Formats: sequence, structure tokens, C-alpha cells
Amino acid sequence: MADPRGFLKVRERQTQPRRPVPVRIMDWKEVYEAQEKGVLKSQAGRCMDCGVPFCHQGCPLGNLIPEWNDLVWRDKGEEAIERLHATNNFPEFTGRLCPAPCESSCVLGINQPAVTIKQVEVSIIDAAFDNDWVKPMQPARLTGKTVAVIGSGPAGLAAAQQLTRTGHTVAVYERDDRIGGLLRYGIPDFKMEKEHLDRRLAQMTAEGTRFRPGVEVGKDISWDQLRRRYDAVLIATGSTVPRDLSIPGRELSGVHFAMDYLVQANRVVAGDVVEGQIDARGKHVVILGGGDTGADCLGTAHRQQAASVTTLAIGKQPPAERPSHQPWPTFPTLFEVASAHEEGGERTYLASTVEFIGEDGVLKAIKVAETEFVNGRRVPKAGTEREIPADLVFLSLGFTGPEPAGVTEQIKVELDERGNIIRDGYYMTNTDGVFVAGDAGRGQSLIVWAIAEGRSAAAAVDKYLDGWTILSAPVAPTDVALNAF
Repeated sequence: MADPRGFLKVRERQTQPRRPVPVRIMDWKEVYEAQEKGVLKSQAGRCMDCGVPFCHQGCPLGNLIPEWNDLVWRDKGEEAIERLHATNNFPEFTGRLCPAPCESSCVLGINQPAVTIKQVEVSIIDAAFDNDWVKPMQPARLTGKTVAVIGSGPAGLAAAQQLTRTGHTVAVYERDDRIGGLLRYGIPDFKMEKEHLDRRLAQMTAEGTRFRPGVEVGKDISWDQLRRRYDAVLIATGSTVPRDLSIPGRELSGVHFAMDYLVQANRVVAGDVVEGQIDARGKHVVILGGGDTGADCLGTAHRQQAASVTTLAIGKQPPAERPSHQPWPTFPTLFEVASAHEEGGERTYLASTVEFIGEDGVLKAIKVAETEFVNGRRVPKAGTEREIPADLVFLSLGFTGPEPAGVTEQIKVELDERGNIIRDGYYMTNTDGVFVAGDAGRGQSLIVWAIAEGRSAAAAVDKYLDGWTILSAPVAPTDVALNAF
């Protein structure tokens, strides 16, 4: 594929340039700049004719990566977006937000830096929108069947688009005032400006998908009413219950869940007025948790001009190189420097939070200790306690499952021991005609998994309604083989 000797001619991995730190922290625009076309072409040309493209295995969507790398190298952008859209409804999202497990599986990555797959992907879709190659795909016929999709994150939107294109009448319900779920209010604009979401929603609207923002299912309309009104219901509400930290001082003013902070900041950037907004300006900020959500809080605090920002992680610092127990082509856990980390702040590992300290009900500091491992458990090491000044603490400790919101009582859907909605090998819950996809069923995961599950669940719903389906099913929710579809 591409240039047969490209990986020998161009050994350097050259990713998208980032805007200078002093400039980008003064606004909310995306951090990355567009890659120069010649550089992009040469990077796509590094894709090898490897025979067995393990990048397919690394991508839950099964993206046809060597094919569109080849087309980019040949300057065939319109053909490239057709191949990309064949497996991925929203490459503008994954190209910006996915951690790229495909690159960890790149054959070139065995002894050279991997191909810049994610960069090529986002360049294809951006060029497609810029050149008006992205057109609505309206169904050739209407089936007369109706589907309600609950939740407008990546899983719900992917399922809705697939089902609309097969001719079903699809309505997407979202409790927030705007469509997009965490894509809208959880992801800061410096990672993905919302114009990318809005223009995809415009395409879906033109295709016939109906959107119902500001409707909370289970409250504004019952799950039972919804089930009676539609031929099928797909739950795609995500995993939104944040993991708490029950230590002394948790009740102090100034301790917040990370997502509460990010949602408010995103609303303000969108032009809304948020009364009592959590604002980091001039304050000492501590973020508990070293993942992507913590990095989003870090970048947001920088743009709000915090006095200081400290990120604490309870575990060990990951290695910079692939460890032996995570060999190629697995997705390794590595120490990464996100754009937000470049902008400042202190990162500390092996830090266990012991107590939130305050005066008159207001947070003033946190007490931390060094983490030690005792019988496989991470515990604070006695005698290593110290205090860190803190006016704001953001808990970025992950999520524990979907919010039930009446779903267990009203339509008797069952949950597993982790709080996720149980489904069978066809994405159906124990209630006939009610399906689940994305984080609500699999637990907190990656955006690429959400889109893959949305596409697969759409195939399951389509088969349930019509008895057969032509939709692809990239992933199965259990050990059931994919040919079940």
C-alpha cells in the first residue's frame, strides 16, 4: 500500500503541530494546526504493504487503514473519505479524541515509530467537509418501523445514523438542552471545537434523524411510555455516575466532580450564562486522577488562569517505552504528555489523598501521603503525609456505571454487579425490544468502542425489526461470534 519503500525513505514520525503554549491558553480554540499537505502525504506513505494489517485488529471499528493511507498518498481524498466512512460514522470525533489503539498495533511500530494513522484520519474528514464531499445519505425507502435512541453521545448517534439510513424512523432523546452528550459538554473546545459536532448533526437531520433535546427519559416521559410508543428502544446513556472519594472533608465547599466542572466551562464557552460557575481563576487547583478527564480539567484550569494546578495519581508513573508484559500488538499503558500537560502544572504519582482540609466549611488544602502496596492494595504510607494548598479539588476518578433513571423499575431492565445494563449477544436487554450500546452496557471505555457498539447494536435492532440486516456489526457485546448478525 502507498509508497512501497516509504517507510524506508521517511523514518521520522511527524505529527500535527501544536499552537504555541502562550498563544493557545489565551483562547478555547483547538490546540492542533493542520498538517502541511506534503508532510501528510509522506507520513501516509510510511504505511507498509505488510500483508496482514494488524491495525485492523487494533481498531474496534475495523477501519480500512491501509486503504485510505494509500489513497491519501495518491491525492485521492474523495475516495479516501468513502473508505473511511465505510466503517466509521464519525472520523472527525475519533481523529481528535481516540487514543489510537490502531497505532499500537501498526506493524511498522515493531521497530520504528508507528504510522500517524490518527493524523491521516482527521485530515481526510476535515478535507471532506471543506470540499463538500460529505452529503446526506437518505434512505431509499421507509420501513414504517420506529426506534427511540436514548442518549446522544457517540454510541447513540452512530446507531441513530445507521438505523435512519436503513429506512427506520429514529428519534434521539437527550436530557440536556443541546444534542451531543459528552461530546457537547464533556469535551473542551481546545480538544474538539463544537462546529465539528454541529455539521455532523446537520447531516443527520437532513437524512431524517429526529432529535429531542431537553427530554429526560424516566422523568419527562416514562420508559414504559417510550417502549409502547416505539417498535424498539436503544439505551445509549453512557456511564455517567462518577466515582467518589469518601474521605474526611469530602463535604467541604470546593471539592467537585470533574465532569461538573467541565460541563459548566463548556456551557460558558458556548455562550451560556452559568450562575455560580466553578471558576479556577487565581486559585490553587488539585486534580485527583491522571486520565483524559483529568487532563481536560488541567487544560481548562490553565485557560481560566489558575494560580497553580497539581495533578495527583495514586499509582506508579507508567513507563515511556512499551513494557515486556504488554508486547506488540497490544495497547500498552504508557506515560503520555497531552497538550494540557505541556501548558504547565505539576504531575505527581504514588500520591494517596488522605483528607480534605478546610476552615468554616471551605476547602483550604488536601493531605496526601506516598502510596505503598500492601497485599496488592494501594494504601497511604504512614509518616509520609504532607499538605498541598488547594482552593479547588476535582475528582477525576472514572465512572461506575449508567444512571438508572427509572429504567430498572419501569421496564425491569437488569444490571450486573458493576452497575452496567445486562445485554445478550445481540445487544438486547432482558426486556424484549429494549437494547443497550456503548458505556451503559460495557462500562467506561473509549469513543471508538462506543461508535463500534452503536453500529453493531443498530444491526441488531434492524434484524429484530425486519428479520434481516445489511448493516455491519464490527463488535459483539459478549463472546457470541460476530456472524450472529
